[in-house]
Amino acid sequence: MPTLGVFDSGFGGLTVLRALLPQLPGTKFIYVGDTARLPYGAKSQATIARYAVESARFLEAQGSEHLVIACNTATALALDDIRASVSIPVTGVIEPVVAMSRHAFPAADTLILATSATVDSHVYRDHCLRAGLHPTEKACPLLVPLVEEGWIDHPVTREVLRIYLAEALEQCSPRLVILGCTHYPLIAPLVKETLQSLGCDAAVVDSAEVTAEAVAAQVRKESGPRSETKDATFSCFATDSVEKFRRLGSHFLGQPIPKVELLDLGG
Repeated sequence: MPTLGVFDSGFGGLTVLRALLPQLPGTKFIYVGDTARLPYGAKSQATIARYAVESARFLEAQGSEHLVIACNTATALALDDIRASVSIPVTGVIEPVVAMSRHAFPAADTLILATSATVDSHVYRDHCLRAGLHPTEKACPLLVPLVEEGWIDHPVTREVLRIYLAEALEQCSPRLVILGCTHYPLIAPLVKETLQSLGCDAAVVDSAEVTAEAVAAQVRKESGPRSETKDATFSCFATDSVEKFRRLGSHFLGQPIPKVELLDLGG
């Protein structure tokens, strides 16, 4: 049974795990949410890299054979440091999304919705430019707390999203909208609906689904063909309140989380 590690600063990466579970039956997944130290976006690049490397090394020590950085901020600001610190393959959430977008929508005008930290890093923008896409970035800082509050289809979330998208559409006319935060898949239907209400019929790319497909393909390549009928399993670690992680995390994962272990990674 192969073992994969999945890391995020909090809960959003559980949308990636949710997409991975049916893709790789028989796989054991270990998830770390560094909830004691989020949000990463307000911290320096050096601090984010240190935190992410600590979690990566823990997951490797737990037997992970492949590491998924299911966090846009950590991918944007610490991917090279993570890859240098472990001896297993590492996949972030940005490269697969841009690669798929380039293949499906070559040279498309592309709107990237992300957190302020991810937008400020310009990593999505730079990857898109190298891929021949024409990117416009839009920071949406209020969406993460609204999603974590469980306001997936709340009037406040609808209005905030409408304002963000209306502002973005004043700057571009996208054929493609990338959800550049792993919280955003939970509001993907609302994003599509709001875009249409604003007269935009752009395709919406779910970064969690695209990343899961890319990771699954890479793992199959690494491990060779397998005929596996057992369901994938998962275990979760959090660096802060395990009860809060179980309660909020179940919304992101789409199923109950029976047990969460407390993990101390230091300060």
